[in-house]
Formats: sequence, C-alpha cells, structure tokens
Amino acid sequence: MKLYGSTTSPYVRRIRVVLAQTDHEFVDLQIFSGEDRALLASRNPAMKVPCLEDDGRVIFDSRVIYGYLSEKFGFSPLTWDEENMLTLIDAANDSFVQLLLLARSDIDTSGDELHFRLQKERIEAVFTSLEEQLSAGLFGKWTYPEICLYTLIDWVEFRELHDLTDYPRLRAFREKHEDRIELTATDPRQQTC
Repeated sequence: MKLYGSTTSPYVRRIRVVLAQTDHEFVDLQIFSGEDRALLASRNPAMKVPCLEDDGRVIFDSRVIYGYLSEKFGFSPLTWDEENMLTLIDAANDSFVQLLLLARSDIDTSGDELHFRLQKERIEAVFTSLEEQLSAGLFGKWTYPEICLYTLIDWVEFRELHDLTDYPRLRAFREKHEDRIELTATDPRQQTC
C-alpha cells in the first residue's frame, strides 16, 4: 500500500492518521512543480492529493480513500450525520485551500469580490456550525470525523489562515487531541514545508 501526498496537506494528513497502525509507504511529493508533479499526474489525472495505490488500483480523494480503507479493514460505516459533518469540514477546507492558493498567486483576497466573499461566508457558517456541534457534545469519539476536524483546525492554525478566537470549542478540541502519537508523528510543523 502506497499513499501519495504532501506532509502539509490536511487531506493527506487525515489518511496518514487513519493508516498510522497499518504498514504502508508514504510518498511525500512537492505537488506544484517538477518531477513530483509529473509523478502525481501519472497516478491521479485530477492532480490532487492524496491518492492511494493498493492491490493494483489507485484511489483518488481522501473521502473515497477512507471509504476504500473502511471496506478493506472493516471499519464501522459512517452514519449520515457523520457524512454531513465531513461535508461541512470539507467545505471549509476547500474554501481555505482556494484562498491560500489565490494568496500564493499574489491575488489580494481581502476585497468583496463574489468568489472571495463566498469562501469567507462558507468558512464562517461552517465554523459556527462546528462550534455548535461541539457544544452539543458531538465529535466526542476519535473516529474519522474527529480526525478530519482536527486536521482542518490544526492546518488553519499552522498556516495562520484564520483567527479562531471566536471559536473556543474548536480550539479546545484541537488542544485536547494534539498530543496523540499519530498527530505528533504527522505534524506539518515537524515536516518540510
């Protein structure tokens, strides 16, 4: 089993955490240029990470990879509520990625243009919902939704993408789990950025 990705991607990190106790090879790629980009393109025409190579097949996208691993290893299936949690987490994650890539392309995202406004509105709406869900006692286990929430929040703090002062439960959730061995082993701060 071989996982292709980047040490700083929250989508890759969630799968690395899931695979923490499973024998696999992790191929750390510099996904934006050079030979690594060509390698990624040869494995995944969408040119996104993560992708997983196993038993002669290549699986794209962290949600699909998790479904594959869940079936392969007999994990408990996700409930519809958990699927909705993941949709929220992925929506915020995707919006942050869009804004980060625009900033890295020297595009000022501080304006009120529609695309920027929609990403920021989505982030605030999702963070408010996740904060409410934490207040209601959800995300109380350590399964895939919790892993995904942690990797999102930790990545936002790592990249300094958003002030989380208004979301104390999100910050507390991250602090509660930050010393888990599978999280310290995959911490992007300890990796090459």
